[in-house]
Amino acid sequence: MEDKELQLVDHLEELRKRIIISALAFVVFFIVGFIYVGDIYKWFVGDTKLLVLGPSDIMWIYFMLAGVVAIAGTIPVLALQIWLFVKPALKPLERKITLSYIPALFLLFIGGLAFGYFAIFPMVLKFLISMGQDMFVTNFTAERYFNFIMNMTLPFGVLFELPVVVMFLTSIGIINPFVLARVRKYAYFVLVLIAVVITPPDFMSDFVVTMPLLLLYEISINLSKFVYRKKLKKEQENELVEV
Repeated sequence: MEDKELQLVDHLEELRKRIIISALAFVVFFIVGFIYVGDIYKWFVGDTKLLVLGPSDIMWIYFMLAGVVAIAGTIPVLALQIWLFVKPALKPLERKITLSYIPALFLLFIGGLAFGYFAIFPMVLKFLISMGQDMFVTNFTAERYFNFIMNMTLPFGVLFELPVVVMFLTSIGIINPFVLARVRKYAYFVLVLIAVVITPPDFMSDFVVTMPLLLLYEISINLSKFVYRKKLKKEQENELVEV
């Protein structure tokens, strides 16, 4: 009983250590992002002058842009800390395979942001402006403009992580491709719902967003199958060696 309690305390202490390291990484990347907010802002808006309704709006923009930099930079650090936390429970081959997922998490997150910004954001913005061009003067406040950008990009940054997350969870035995295939219709429904909510109310926009999301899910299933087969094959080989 005492041994179990000691093990639990050790696990909690290890978890606390990993959380602290991840939090410190977030703070460091946030400070770096805060320093370079001016450059990031100019990259987004160019020579366009956006409105601010008060001094607090300026600070809000700084925090928002620095926060995105901090999230992007912290993802690989957080993934590494999670890997280090579960590492003792993994076999040597599983450790090697799952460690390779960390760079992919970062690259897919950046890829999702790029897809949202370069493909979805201009399409949605153009549609919304066209709706009111004969009725309104389109002046944007900086806060609303960047809130809109975040809403159009961050969800894709998260959703694009799906294949790597599925591979990782398959490799440690939490899920398998059969479960993913069984819940496919429910997953499709959720993904289509997400696409409809974040896009303008026209079929083409919904289609352009839905197809990549459904494709991501199918890719995730196939990657899960690949990892699952390799995992089973390795386990069978180990059993034969032990016999």
